[in-house]
Amino acid sequence: MASPPGAVMPPRRVGNGGPSAPPVILRRRRVTNSLWWGICGLGLAFLVAPVVWILSGVFQRGISGWRWNVLWTGPAGLGGGLANDILGTLLITFGVAVIAGIVGIGTGIYLSEFCRPSIFSTVLRSASEVLSGIPSIVFGYVGYLALVIGLHWGFSLLSALIVLSMLVVPYIAKSTELALNQVPLAYREGGEALGMVKSYMLRKVVLRSAVPGILTGLVVAIAISIGETAPLLYTAGTNGTGYPTGAFLHSAVPYLTYVAWADYDSPFPGQHALSHDAAMLLVVIVIGLILSSRLIVRATQRYSPNRALAAAEKGWRKRMPRADTKPEVDHLFGREPAPSDPDELRQ
Repeated sequence: MASPPGAVMPPRRVGNGGPSAPPVILRRRRVTNSLWWGICGLGLAFLVAPVVWILSGVFQRGISGWRWNVLWTGPAGLGGGLANDILGTLLITFGVAVIAGIVGIGTGIYLSEFCRPSIFSTVLRSASEVLSGIPSIVFGYVGYLALVIGLHWGFSLLSALIVLSMLVVPYIAKSTELALNQVPLAYREGGEALGMVKSYMLRKVVLRSAVPGILTGLVVAIAISIGETAPLLYTAGTNGTGYPTGAFLHSAVPYLTYVAWADYDSPFPGQHALSHDAAMLLVVIVIGLILSSRLIVRATQRYSPNRALAAAEKGWRKRMPRADTKPEVDHLFGREPAPSDPDELRQ
């Protein structure tokens, strides 16, 4: 029987009588969704595969000839251990963390909280971005000319610390600025409403909320400094058999990246094994830094509003029954399963 003119056609009903989109549209949505998930998985594979390949190669070569006494034994002839290089690397890492951390975090705080938009702020940010794009070997060569030769410091710890700090300060400053800019404005407004001065509010409210981003940038910067070789060749020199003296001037410093670089092509099996051990130790130090930073973030953000909200939402989701198991709501979604995300249900 034909419908009268102007009559509204009722929606098609599927299953328990609920309206549903045409099968062609549903099929197209499924195909598009599967395609995008496949592209995301492919991108993740391209990201993870090189990391797994590099780490597996480093650990396979390092573990195959590993000896625990390399941790406390110094070099001896064509073999020995890496105790002096480990101490030198830790000393350089600690110095860079202190110098670059203070300068970088201070720069990020100034750019985010105190520097108003002006030509000066634009020039300062542009200079920081340009500085982060300079090759590390250029930093080493400039440090060699200015510090080792120009100021007559010789190969020394202070020269290496200054050059490596200049290399990583832009990364710390940028990550600090971004972390502070992501702190909600309501935190600052709440602090001002309570009568806090800006310095106290920054120290007690804003910086605590920005700790994860700041620590992430600091760890990335330290990892970059640990893996550098060219700047240290120009500034720290090398002290193949001696231990670091702790003197800032006129004293070369041993470090692991030199062993990994110089002994890799050595024809002697002992030095070749030390190269693999040094590379594995560098990776272990970086992984240890990342894990320690995550633990610090977890401890400092224990009572943060975001974590409390996430915990409450997680508990609420566990208590909430799945909508797709309720027959009375099947007509809302047709043949498609009901979304289990509360945000989708609210929409």
